[in-house]
Amino acid sequence: MANFKLRINGQEHQVDVDDDTPLLWVLRDHLGLVGTKYSCGIAQCGACMVHLNDEAVYSCTLPVSSVGSDKITTIEGLSENGDHPVQKAWADVDVAQCGYCQTGQIMTASAFLKKNPNPSLEEIENVMNRNLCRCGTYHKIREAVAMAAKLK
Repeated sequence: MANFKLRINGQEHQVDVDDDTPLLWVLRDHLGLVGTKYSCGIAQCGACMVHLNDEAVYSCTLPVSSVGSDKITTIEGLSENGDHPVQKAWADVDVAQCGYCQTGQIMTASAFLKKNPNPSLEEIENVMNRNLCRCGTYHKIREAVAMAAKLK
């Protein structure tokens, strides 16, 4: 076990875990940040997406030992009141059905729009392909990302 100092959602946290513990389990089991979801465990579905220095990354396969002093943002830290443009667009479009994948979808979309604030529909589809939605709300997801780009 090793002691890691992590910067998560603007706060410093210390955890004592094995080097190879995935960031997802540190967030959920050690820090109580359960908005980040576990689904596949092999970086294929995107339910576990968080921001690492403003880049969307799969937390289920990211060892905590590789984080270092990088800045981590979870869905809980995206906005204080759920008023990030992507979150507002998600609600306006009524994207979620079961909702399980939605935090990962939102984290992917918000990181993408930070780098590309005026994307084409093709660019939106390409980046959102990293995330799976078992309910098939891809058309609503695409619409919400496009709407969020206009809200900024």
